[in-house]
Amino acid sequence: MARKAQSDNMLEKMRDQHVQDKVNDRMETGSFPTVRKKPRKDLNRASNKSRLLSSILIALMCALLGFAYMSQINNTKSTYETMDESELVRLLNESNTQISNLEQRKTQLNSQLNSLKSAANEQEQARKIAKQNEETSGLISGRLAAKGQGVTIRIGRGSTTKVDASIMFNLIEELRNAGAEVIAINNVRVITSTYIQDAEEGLIVDGTTIKPTYTVKAIGNPQELSNAVDIAGGVGAQLQVKYGSNVNVQPSDSIIIDEVREATQNQYAKTVE
Repeated sequence: MARKAQSDNMLEKMRDQHVQDKVNDRMETGSFPTVRKKPRKDLNRASNKSRLLSSILIALMCALLGFAYMSQINNTKSTYETMDESELVRLLNESNTQISNLEQRKTQLNSQLNSLKSAANEQEQARKIAKQNEETSGLISGRLAAKGQGVTIRIGRGSTTKVDASIMFNLIEELRNAGAEVIAINNVRVITSTYIQDAEEGLIVDGTTIKPTYTVKAIGNPQELSNAVDIAGGVGAQLQVKYGSNVNVQPSDSIIIDEVREATQNQYAKTVE
């Protein structure tokens, strides 16, 4: 009997525990509270609210600016309206004086501008003239190389007699008379002080010995320079008849004379200041 009672008690305890477990497993007990989702913020509503506030602020600023502008106009009008006749006349005279001063200043500035332009033009013109004079002087003195239209004259060794300094000097003079601006004989630049003298084998031009065949280059009008040499009874005919020398004149649109001379210092002649 004691063992049966003990068994019944054990069964009763197990039944009670089972009931208690069911109670604990129910969700309604509140042991596990339900978590509710938070509602999302309305972004569009926030954006619209921000735009509305911005519009209100802009409207207020515009209103303030308009009020300030109208106040300034009213103050100006009231200032002029409160002036008497003498004050208005004084203000008008001061304005006219300022206008007159500005006009005078404008005239002065225009005059200065014209003077500067004139001076700049004069300086530019002087620079051009100086450059032209330098080039002309350089060509005449032989310091600068030259190019242009002209002729090339080749004179062979004389078969009858030796080509001498006198006939070559006559050739140079005829070319100059025909308008030759720059002349060179072989590798010697001809200038105003050039001299030619006879040598045992050829000629001496400004201290430099040259030998035939002689090549004379001249820059100028090709037709006029050719006529100066080939004219009947002229220097070309004399070279052929008297000296038995072959003479060939070749016109060209591009004669280059790059033989140059060093500038010389005059011992006695000075420029007039």
